[in-house]
Parts: sequence; structure tokens; C-alpha cells
Amino acid sequence: MVIDVLLHCCRTLAIGDAGKMTYVRPLSSSLRFGGAPAPFPPFDVIFGTTQAMLDVRRRIELVSGSDVPVLLQGESGTGKDLCAQLVHAFSARHRNSFIKVSCPAIPHSLLETEIFGYEKGAFTGANAGKRGRVEQADGGTLVLDEVGSLDVAAQAKLLQLLQDGTFTRVGGHDPISISTRIISIANNDLRDQVAAGTFRLDLLYRINAVTINLVPLRRRRADIPLLVDHFSKVHAGSFRVSPKPISKEVVQIMQAYEWPGNIRQLDNLIRSYSLIGDEDLILSEVTPRSMRSDQVTAEIDLSKPFSLKQITKNATRDLEKQIILKVLHANGWNRQKTAKWLDISYRSLLYKLNEVGIHEHLDEDQESDSVLPSPDGFRSVESLDINTQANSTQLLRRP
Repeated sequence: MVIDVLLHCCRTLAIGDAGKMTYVRPLSSSLRFGGAPAPFPPFDVIFGTTQAMLDVRRRIELVSGSDVPVLLQGESGTGKDLCAQLVHAFSARHRNSFIKVSCPAIPHSLLETEIFGYEKGAFTGANAGKRGRVEQADGGTLVLDEVGSLDVAAQAKLLQLLQDGTFTRVGGHDPISISTRIISIANNDLRDQVAAGTFRLDLLYRINAVTINLVPLRRRRADIPLLVDHFSKVHAGSFRVSPKPISKEVVQIMQAYEWPGNIRQLDNLIRSYSLIGDEDLILSEVTPRSMRSDQVTAEIDLSKPFSLKQITKNATRDLEKQIILKVLHANGWNRQKTAKWLDISYRSLLYKLNEVGIHEHLDEDQESDSVLPSPDGFRSVESLDINTQANSTQLLRRP
């Protein structure tokens, strides 16, 4: 890609927070993280091909050359932790400590002492002083996960640290100077918390010298096949199994799914598939509920009059989708065999597949040995109750 060529052919200059000119190092999996070989996936897997993620990659390359505070924002499961590790790994601090604090996991009463440490005698039971996470990360990087959950006292101390590089331990009086890079992570827009009065505006200005927004998986659908292939190889090697490759038709259905849990959800699903080896496991999660229910249901708003004809039409369409996808899957995604089994014309099936949204992804000449011998054989695919072939074909035929 153009950006990779440019970054490898020249050394791009970036301006640090202290006004110093520093060189940006292009991301390369040959670099080392914390003195050990970097455990990162290939960068074409991390960033994919969508422009939004290529912009994320570019920003990581730019901020790694300076010590400015970075704010990583995005939905849960979008890869914010991994990006924080990348920022550290490609910075001048990569051989020093990388300390992460999960702010919500620590009780508020202990959060300040955990982050900033305490002096001997600061409270009952403090028989000796303790270094906090900030001191442990001196010379390295401190990551504050879900920074929006910090209480007011911790926010004030963090603001002081970002302003002049000093802080005081709990129970202490002498300021301690350190050199720690701060990376903050937030699942939500912190401006909403500022408006609600739970997060300091001046602290927000300090932690987001550079903001990197991670996009949800539903906005990078083109990267799903690459991610599926990567996770399949990783888990197959981890479990020492050789599951059947996921069919391209199932992958296309996965691309139409919204993925509320983002990449983490996809990773967990592929992990389960690697062990079970059944595509029905995937379909049961990524197929809309209305298309996998044993009974036809319809959402009805009883607060106002509604059209029975329209609701019936929608429910019929949903059941048709359910039937077609199940029969396609059982027939190895072969359209000609599916049309024959359903006793409808090939042209009618193409029309209905277009309504389902997977028509353009199927191969007309695809053949498979997985063919339904009878309606009884189809019933074993899942628990959809189709008693006879006539019942399904009557439903699929429209005047």
C-alpha cells in the first residue's frame, strides 16, 4: 500500500510535546516489545484493509515517536489493549515497564493507594511504604483502562502528574518526580462524563493530546474473512486440531452480522468452532433470532393500531429466510439442489436469496455431497419443525 511504501522509503518526522523533532518508526513485526519477541499478530490482520483502521495504524506510528499522552477510545472488544501495547512497543520506552491498571477492578477506597502508593503509617496496617503503579512504570508506560471510572481524588492527582511530572504518595508530603508515559483507555466518549460532572474537563484535555478511535467490527466487515482465517489458524494450533475450514457462505453471513462484542466476540466464536467443528454453532450465533426460532414471532406495538396484513407478511418473510438458509446449509450451499428440494424454480430461489442478502456471494456451480435425502433428514439439522415438504413449498410459493 502507498502508506507502507512511503514509510519504508523515508523517515517521517513528527513533533513531540516538548517541541523536539523525533523520527517515526514504521510498524514492523520484527521490532521487540519489552526486550522479548513481540507477541503481535501480523499487522495486516490487526489493521486490515479498511481506511479507518489504516488511519489508526498511521496515528500509532506518529505518536510512538514522542511521549505525549494518548487516549484510546472505542467499544469493548475493538482492540484498544493491543493498540496500547503497540504504542509502547514502538516507542523509545519499549525496553522498560508496561504497567496496566484496570480502574473498575479496584475498589474506589483502594484505587488511589494502588495507583500512587502510600507512605509508612499512612493508615492502619501500613507498616511499610509501597510504590504505586505510577512509580512502577517510571521510565516506561502506564495504561489506565476505563479511565472514566477514576474517582475525583485520583483524577486530581493524575492531573498533577500530567502537568508537572510529580505526585505524592498517600500519607506523604514530599513530591516525587517520575518520567511515565500515560495511555488512557475509554469505552465511551468521556465528553459525556464531563457533561454529567463525573470527569474533569481539564483532565480530559491533558490525557487526550492525541486521541485514537478504534472502529467497531461492523464498520470493517471487509476484514472479517482475514480475521476468521487468522483466528482459525491460531486456535487450531493451540488445540492441536484440524477443523474443517469455514465455508465462504457462512463467512458472508458473518459479515452481515452486527458483532456487538466486536473482535473479542469473533475470536471466542472461532475458538469454540475450532473445538466443536460444526458450522451450526456459528450460524446459531450470527443468524438473526427471527431466522432461527422454532416458532414464528412478530414484534407488535400495542400502543397504536397496526396492520395485521403487514405483520403477517413480515413474519412470513422471516420464516422463508429461516427455511432457505437452513436448506442451503444442509445442501452444501448449492442453489440448484436447494431449489429442487424446495420444489420451486431456480429463478424464484435467486429472487428470494437476493431478499436474504447472500445471493451475490454464492457460486452457481458449487457442488457438495451434503444433500438432504428427505424432509426428515432436514429436520435433524436443527429443531425447525417442518413436517412435510408440501408445507415448506406451499409457504415459499407466492401468487
